[in-house]
Amino acid sequence: MQNSGTVRPRVLIVDDEPGQRSLLAAMTSDLGFAAATACDGEDALEQLNSLGADVIVTDLVMPRMDGFEFLKTLEGRGDRTPAIVLTNLGGIQQALSVVHELKAFWFLEKPVQLNILKALLERAIEQNRLIGETSILNRHLSNHGMLGEMVGGSPAMQQVYSLIRQVAPTSASVLITGESGTGKELVARAVHRLSPRSGAPFIAVNCAAMPDTLIESELFGHEKGAFTGAVERHAGCFEQARNGTILLDEIGDMPIGTQAKLLRVLEDGLVRRLGGKTDLPVNVRVIAATNRAPEQALKDKLLREDLYYRLNVFHLELPPLRERKEDIPAICESMVANFNQKYGYRVTDIHPGVLAAFQQASWPGNVRQLRNVMERTVILAQEGTIQMKHLPSDHTVPSAPPNFVKEDDSVRIRVGPLMSEIEQIYIDMVLKHTGNNKTHAAQILGISLRTLQNRVRDSKDSSESDVHGAMAG
Repeated sequence: MQNSGTVRPRVLIVDDEPGQRSLLAAMTSDLGFAAATACDGEDALEQLNSLGADVIVTDLVMPRMDGFEFLKTLEGRGDRTPAIVLTNLGGIQQALSVVHELKAFWFLEKPVQLNILKALLERAIEQNRLIGETSILNRHLSNHGMLGEMVGGSPAMQQVYSLIRQVAPTSASVLITGESGTGKELVARAVHRLSPRSGAPFIAVNCAAMPDTLIESELFGHEKGAFTGAVERHAGCFEQARNGTILLDEIGDMPIGTQAKLLRVLEDGLVRRLGGKTDLPVNVRVIAATNRAPEQALKDKLLREDLYYRLNVFHLELPPLRERKEDIPAICESMVANFNQKYGYRVTDIHPGVLAAFQQASWPGNVRQLRNVMERTVILAQEGTIQMKHLPSDHTVPSAPPNFVKEDDSVRIRVGPLMSEIEQIYIDMVLKHTGNNKTHAAQILGISLRTLQNRVRDSKDSSESDVHGAMAG
């Protein structure tokens, strides 16, 4: 029985026999679920409209609306609540037909056995959870231009999202290519989270960061005494990722000898620990990633051709940040929110000049480089607006073109500066034109002398504050 303080999954039992309904409701409640009952399909639809359900257990033969019509109605309106079909011993063929045609979860023979009911309900609840998570991720994808931690609504990223949605439900191997820092691991995690394996482990292995002497042990595991230092048995990444997903990052840096052993694991679905004598079955989806051009890696003999074709069942190529600069404002907003939460800051905005500078940068390190710069600027700003002064001074990000270009008694203004900055530039121009005659300047500006004096004083105080702040830093 589940704790009474938790919300219990709701099971709707649909059966026209009162005794059967009561028995199933009692059994379901004893198993820790919240049970509701309906006498036929019409009654069940009314309850679903008002209260919903996590799992449906339904008979097939009922008056008014039978189980087949009930499930067909649910399918027609897009209701994907898992349904378990009740059947008598002689009706198994019909139940199987319903399971196949209407994609019901499974069938349950009468008289119902408690252990079988428990197993089916638990599996159906898990299926419903996975459907819910997939639905949430897909809503993020279509409505917000984001998927998991990936952000961007550019055509290039929309194409990436579309490919992820297509390949995720399958068991196909995926090869992700793209420059360093483009987010290859984020793509791999999104594929995993949208797949039926999302409840199992996701294991990421960086092949470039692992010494050649240890990589086979990390991937395949080892037995105690297999080599010097192997003081106990170790389960490798393939065993740890059983029924889940493993990401082999920078696959082109894996030693050629290890690639041959990896190919055998992929083909046979068996792994043998170093020093072991038996093969262990592993059911793992493999995603590989590389920042090298695969064709060049093949030409340079860094990647086995047979392994490449085994991994490259489905290819996903990530665009560099310089090719989707329209995504930079949204990426920066997302990063600001994350860093505010991480450090407890209250940064609320990014100056347009900063975004202009970001969009003119080439970003050779891609999103990873942008993230590093954004983290620094948020730490410096801590609250309010990120200004140009918060940008790094080491030319990691180029300065934006000047907002103001002065030409004698005129000035050209770019889109970007704040209204207060434009106002101060104009006041300075008028004062210079009048030889610092504030009375004459106030007349030209159309403001009182006192207002002009206050604006000049505020500007001076702001400049001194910036100087003191710089000296203190």
